[in-house]
Amino acid sequence: MDKLLITGGRVLNGDVRISGAKNAALPLLVAPLLADDVVTIGNVPHLQDTTTILQVLGRMGVTVTMGDAGSVQIDARTLTSAVAPYELVRTMRASILVLGPLLARHGEASVSLPGGCAIGSRPVDQHLKALEALGAEIRVENGYVHGKVAGRLKGTRLVFDMVTVGGTENILMAATLAEGTTVIENAAREPEIVNLAEILIAMGAQIEGAGTDRITVHGVDRLHGCTHDVIPDRIETGSYLCAGAITGGRVRALAAAPDQLEAVLLKLEEAGAHINTGKDWIELDMQGRRPKAVSFRTAPHPAFPTDMQAQFMAVNTVAEGVSTISETIFENRFMHVPELSRFGAKISVDGHTAVVTGVDRLLAAPVMATDLRASMSLVLAALAAEGSTVIDRLYHMDRGYERLEEKLAGLGAELRRISSRSPT
Repeated sequence: MDKLLITGGRVLNGDVRISGAKNAALPLLVAPLLADDVVTIGNVPHLQDTTTILQVLGRMGVTVTMGDAGSVQIDARTLTSAVAPYELVRTMRASILVLGPLLARHGEASVSLPGGCAIGSRPVDQHLKALEALGAEIRVENGYVHGKVAGRLKGTRLVFDMVTVGGTENILMAATLAEGTTVIENAAREPEIVNLAEILIAMGAQIEGAGTDRITVHGVDRLHGCTHDVIPDRIETGSYLCAGAITGGRVRALAAAPDQLEAVLLKLEEAGAHINTGKDWIELDMQGRRPKAVSFRTAPHPAFPTDMQAQFMAVNTVAEGVSTISETIFENRFMHVPELSRFGAKISVDGHTAVVTGVDRLLAAPVMATDLRASMSLVLAALAAEGSTVIDRLYHMDRGYERLEEKLAGLGAELRRISSRSPT
């Protein structure tokens, strides 16, 4: 099991190129299941999660061809099985996204109940109820979701009980080939939803309202091939900007999308950062200053994203003042608090609220990642801490951050990966 060794105390300074968004790439890689021709997807990040979803497709007989510079060609005409097996799906919750497209295009699917980060239940019941409303027959047994459709799915009006990004994506894809019109109410509004709608439209789908809480899909008979790119990763962008903030440095994120990160940039400015933006870049400059404490509450887009909560908590551990953080999305998303406390951070938790009292300095300590975003909060704390920190369970990080060591080293960080096959 790989670990990361970080020697803290370096002020980060420089440019970092942002990869394609993991959370956008996963549904985009699944969408070609709906097409009757080859779909080419560009700017796909090389991550454990994208590798897993491509393995899932390959196991089902889909032809996957890797191209240059992060492009992937997917031909679902060779599909031989509508089963997504447990040994792959168990590692990643987003695998459930194959369910909607398989039912819409092929009329049946068997998908293992998914696994992934241990940050809350994230039930798939919203997906299943919506697919049933579209006319699918769903049953869950022996750890699998089994679905069948007699003929085509039928368009209908759906109202999600709660905002669900994955549920919106699954039903958005399924509805493209349904008979009639589907209206999705209380839909997720994330940029990743818009990116998915864009590739579906390029494939011939008729979709209105993506990016709002009401999406209308007019079903079509077939979808064709296309070429489309994954959007920049707004969470990776925010994470590297936080690395600049916690070390008092200057970081410029290239190939970024400033309009997707407004809530985060406002909070960074509140923390004392000077923020400048261009069409596809964002620059943060702390000018050597210690950040100021920033309070916030996570909520669905366009509010402050839950995927940036852990990183901002890390920044708050060394900030001037006291901050209050309220987590409203996932019930177990303060699992990084005990690990941050090992650095000497002062954090108290009461239910869904954490109070962080900034300290003058953090001290290196051996720590363990508990989920993807928590792992980045530990990296940030280690960058600011005095001494050398070893972060265990690095596989969480590999699920969502492409070339982490290379990118941080390019900003002046001192770090190296300790392979499980090498002496520690």
